[in-house]
Amino acid sequence: MDYLDPRIAAVRRFNRFYTQKLGVLGEGLLDGPFSLTETRILYELAHREGLTAAGLARELGLDSGYLSRILRGFEKAGLLDRGADPDDARRSVLRLTDKGRAEFAPAETRSSEQAARWLAGLAAPAAGEVVAAMRRIERALGGEPSRAWVMRPPRPGDLGWVISRHGAIYAEEFGWDGTFETLVAEIGAGIMKNLDPAREAGWIAELDGLPVGSVFLVRVDDTTAKLRLLLVERQARGLGIGARLVEECERFARRAGYRRITLWTHSVLVAARAIYARAGYQLVAAEPFHDFGQELTSETWELALD
Repeated sequence: MDYLDPRIAAVRRFNRFYTQKLGVLGEGLLDGPFSLTETRILYELAHREGLTAAGLARELGLDSGYLSRILRGFEKAGLLDRGADPDDARRSVLRLTDKGRAEFAPAETRSSEQAARWLAGLAAPAAGEVVAAMRRIERALGGEPSRAWVMRPPRPGDLGWVISRHGAIYAEEFGWDGTFETLVAEIGAGIMKNLDPAREAGWIAELDGLPVGSVFLVRVDDTTAKLRLLLVERQARGLGIGARLVEECERFARRAGYRRITLWTHSVLVAARAIYARAGYQLVAAEPFHDFGQELTSETWELALD
């Protein structure tokens, strides 16, 4: 091993920076009563059922004697008890008591608040890059990053994200110029300015607390709705987000009493067109035109709701 390898120095420098950033250098993690190791053990016990001491030591890479001393301390403090393993009476499983859950809860809250402060201090694209980099590191070192995502209504600030990410993504992936972002800004402003909550809606997809997708459904007339501004960030593709957003538009449209949904797209948007086709939309018109600095073919798709 070449200890003068600059990569080694870079890893060590990042470790020093990140441990200070995490607040793990003090006696208690984030000024709480538990050390980093104790907090991690409590986290596993709070979020998983059926753990044994041997299994916990193996998964966290802890010396069994060291772990045993920590667990005995938890038991003495009334935070932990042991019960019989229903699958093997020779083993006991660990579980937090009500007191243990109550005392761990502030640590969970402080950790979430810390992450929220970090992300709030970054612009949305930068925050996305940080989280994506964390995922790459975790995966490269043998971990399995969570891919859970949620869908919610738009909040103040989301429209700016929708506009900027449309402009950036379409420029990067298709070479479209700034006139497309201008069009998206006009569309988005019109939607939010005139939104009728009874017959129109929008949804934002979030992954790890960051926006990664969008879609809106707006009224055309009493019987027709239009699907607009469908977008999924590159790092969130493959999770079914686009299909789920399109599905939610259909559900809302049916509840609102529409008889059909229409949308405008382009032939180069292969992934989006595949989502529409799987959802039952039909291509009803196509027309070549020049816009956004490109030669394109615009398409109109429709879904009958009868």
